[in-house]
Amino acid sequence: MAREFQVRREQDLPAAPEEVWHAVATGAGNLGWLYPMEVEPHVGGTVSRGGGTVVAWEPPHHFAVRATRDGGFSNTLTYRIEPADGGSSHLRMGIHWVHEGVVDEDWDSKADAAEKHVDFYQHSLAQYLTHFADRTAVYVKASRPGPTADPADFAALRRRLGLADDAAVGDRLALDLPGTDGDAEKVVVDYLTPDLIGLRGPDTLYRFYDGSPWNWPIWLGHHLFAGGTDEQRTTEAWNAWLNGS
Repeated sequence: MAREFQVRREQDLPAAPEEVWHAVATGAGNLGWLYPMEVEPHVGGTVSRGGGTVVAWEPPHHFAVRATRDGGFSNTLTYRIEPADGGSSHLRMGIHWVHEGVVDEDWDSKADAAEKHVDFYQHSLAQYLTHFADRTAVYVKASRPGPTADPADFAALRRRLGLADDAAVGDRLALDLPGTDGDAEKVVVDYLTPDLIGLRGPDTLYRFYDGSPWNWPIWLGHHLFAGGTDEQRTTEAWNAWLNGS
């Protein structure tokens, strides 16, 4: 018997359908809010992340990707974009997992992670289209070397960022972070849950992820919009920061 899991989200976005399409269906757009994912622009085209294949390509309204794996697992990601008033758009996004074989013991954990991470990514999409849509991004990812099951590890990272226990979305901070040349950068808290932190600077979406609920490593995935960013050096700097050196 197949086991299924679905995530569905809808949101209004302050951008025309063509801009939303660029954000969700192109490699350059994905760097601004999601993660590196190159897309061959046609049905049957390959997708670089997860070994997916394009199964719907109707710009700028319908884009879908399906990935299959051994053991009867498939994952379909779908975007439907509709024009809305004032040059804006309405986006309907869906993820559909199907597993025809034996479901591993981590299925529920993965489903929980998917729900929370989708909410964060969809929020980041709106931030990107609102503040950075006309800018090219460099994506920087860093991770601690091993998983953690202790939420105190992420709590320590929050304190290191200067987030008080009662911090809230909208709070403003001045942070000394890699790539700021020793000058404190003014950022605003744009997303905050016990497991996820989003900070927006004038040229950056900073994103921090707690792995402890799912026995994953703590990691970060930042979107840097300042021109001339050296991806390798910046990645090395953030790895050193995340790992406390």
